Amino acid sequence: MQLHVDNLAVARGGVPVLQGVSFRVPAGAALILRGPNGVGKTTLLRTLAGLQPALAGRITPGPEAVAYAGHADGLKATLTVTETLTFWARVFGAAGNAPAAAIRAFDLGALTDRPTQNLSAGQKRRLGLARLLVTGRPIWVLDEPTVSLDAASTGLFTQALRGHCAGGGSAIIATHIDLGLAAEVLDLTQFRAVRSRTDDAFLAEAGL
Repeated sequence: MQLHVDNLAVARGGVPVLQGVSFRVPAGAALILRGPNGVGKTTLLRTLAGLQPALAGRITPGPEAVAYAGHADGLKATLTVTETLTFWARVFGAAGNAPAAAIRAFDLGALTDRPTQNLSAGQKRRLGLARLLVTGRPIWVLDEPTVSLDAASTGLFTQALRGHCAGGGSAIIATHIDLGLAAEVLDLTQFRAVRSRTDDAFLAEAGL
């Protein structure tokens, strides 16, 4: 499914950070977002996922087509690996998506009955990313998805991402590492919003 973003403006803490953002991500493709820290990558991704409203512009389709993976893994401590994936499949209305394929894709087979509170940081990250495979959503919106992953686990993620795109899905990814994907790169620096000194002082004071 194609994602179409037209003349989008987004804000962080009530202060505009990006404006005039326009791009398309065709079905089967991935887009890598780049830019310095604080430019607005996370804010843009959260807006695409419907977690905060845009100031202006249009996003097609809406958040009902999006699966989002941010800095938090979205895990409940007492649920096992299998229970977690089953829970998220139901949340996204994709209860028919059995967790077995996601478990295999992220090498979680030896951990299926382990509560998430007993997983390492890297294992939790793999489980958080495995959630994407049970959502049934065609557009993946990913914010630094390889944090806490070693090289082997990053390879598993990249393989899952390639499979998603090969099946007609699409992805927008904020990352500072080379995933080895044949993907377009969009530098968000060109879309920085024009801010007043008052806006900058407010962001600095709020730690944003």
